[in-house]
Amino acid sequence: MKYSNILEEEIKNRVTQRRDLLVPQDVRERKGSFFTPKIWVELSQKYLADVFGKDWQDEYYIWDCAAGTGNLLAGLTNKYNIWASTLDKADVDVMKDRIENGANLLENHVFQFDFLNDDFAKLPKGLQDIINDPKRRKKLIIYINPPYAEVSGYWEKEKAGVNQSKIHEKYISKLGTAGREIYTQFIIRIYYEIDGCNLAEFSKLKNLQGSAFENFRSFFHAKLEKMFIVPSNTFDNVKGGFPIGFKIWDTRKKKKFEQIIADVFNSDGNFAGKKNFYSYNKSQFINKWISSFRKETDANAGFLAGTNGNDFQTNRIVYIINCKEQMANPRGIWINLSNLIPVSIYFSVRKCIKATWLNDRDQFLYPNNKWKNDVEFQNDCLAYTLFNNNISSKYGVNHWIPFMENEVNARDSFDSHFMAGFISGKIIQNGYSNLFEKEEEKLCAKREFSPEATTVFDAGRELWKYYHAQPNINVNASLYDIREYFQGRNEKGNMNNKSDDETYNKLIAELRSTLQILAKKIKPKVYEYGFLME
Repeated sequence: MKYSNILEEEIKNRVTQRRDLLVPQDVRERKGSFFTPKIWVELSQKYLADVFGKDWQDEYYIWDCAAGTGNLLAGLTNKYNIWASTLDKADVDVMKDRIENGANLLENHVFQFDFLNDDFAKLPKGLQDIINDPKRRKKLIIYINPPYAEVSGYWEKEKAGVNQSKIHEKYISKLGTAGREIYTQFIIRIYYEIDGCNLAEFSKLKNLQGSAFENFRSFFHAKLEKMFIVPSNTFDNVKGGFPIGFKIWDTRKKKKFEQIIADVFNSDGNFAGKKNFYSYNKSQFINKWISSFRKETDANAGFLAGTNGNDFQTNRIVYIINCKEQMANPRGIWINLSNLIPVSIYFSVRKCIKATWLNDRDQFLYPNNKWKNDVEFQNDCLAYTLFNNNISSKYGVNHWIPFMENEVNARDSFDSHFMAGFISGKIIQNGYSNLFEKEEEKLCAKREFSPEATTVFDAGRELWKYYHAQPNINVNASLYDIREYFQGRNEKGNMNNKSDDETYNKLIAELRSTLQILAKKIKPKVYEYGFLME
């Protein structure tokens, strides 16, 4: 039976079974993604034709130096111009099986080669001749989907052999932390040792946008001719939701990457628009901005955690808690009267726009100064933050109750009026006198809220009232405590998503709905004030 008539899923199963028998587990983990989906293979070849012309397969040489089982090369027509190499002999055997079943490759152009360790002297003579001839090298396209494995810290440097390559050792001074990514090791060898070739590669976008890759971008100067992006979860063995880009580079044109407008395709292969991507070279980031409001004091109202990542993918570690002692490895800043508004802005900016696979690598930046004169924006952010935090009275005094006792029919007085006092512009000490220092009284003007923010307070007030009407309640409960009271926890200790109390479910749904409306109002200012680039 010809290869073209075999179902793709059957081939994938056969390859997986064979690899499991012949390839050690640690090597399989090191390789990362094995299959590029057929839909992206076909699309990438269309983009190659757009850049290099309709006869590109006859006019250019193609080498997939991370071929795996060769599926990226499916659909190519000129087998005399194609080379395929891979780390594992098992994959070479699979490709040769495919040739026997009709795959359009030459057997002597398929070979075992460890691109991150082997010398080019081990390459077939025909491929060596191309690499060693500057004129023919201009006609070489390195066409790859390299592995996406990454080491996240020094202690993991032995993991799956990621760092332990000759290329990593050779270029470590240039790569720095970018060398944790296998695909970066592929790119740097191609750039320096096959200079003048064309590079067409599927990879993550860190080499374009990541702050840890700024040094990499300082020496990798090549023109990015064209690019499209797709969701990562359409690839085998790739976890998480982030963009994978297909990028076509001309290494002869020494141009530092600054910006590109990429085509976007959804998981069904449909065109979904365009998106700007920026290098952020020499940019200052949002965590430097919020750090400028750090102040040491004995009167803290909470702790902002997660100020050690600037992109959407790290938004999950951004939250507000009582104290840093709740964290195993605390990274953040204490919250007090002097920085409550900047912290609220930071938190709202990070949270008001939903994180998706498409914006996963977008970086939050140091803003311009326009936010300082926009009091309504400041107060919108305060309202958004008040009803989104993880403060719990279990871990100390709850300073985040945004109401006075009579507003919610509380059965006793609250231990802290910090937030209600801040909102009303009144210095209410109530046993916590150091929280409001005299030189900071000017910061405590009465807050006037927009209609959208007011509806959030109204919804929150109804929820607090309903809670305080229940038996056996904690008078100092936070929003998190209220949710825990009604929703309870499962056998694993995780808070349940819903409650058996339908009145509560309606009240919390209403609060969340008003918060979504407020988030939508805040969003345009995020771009206007430079926290994000459009």
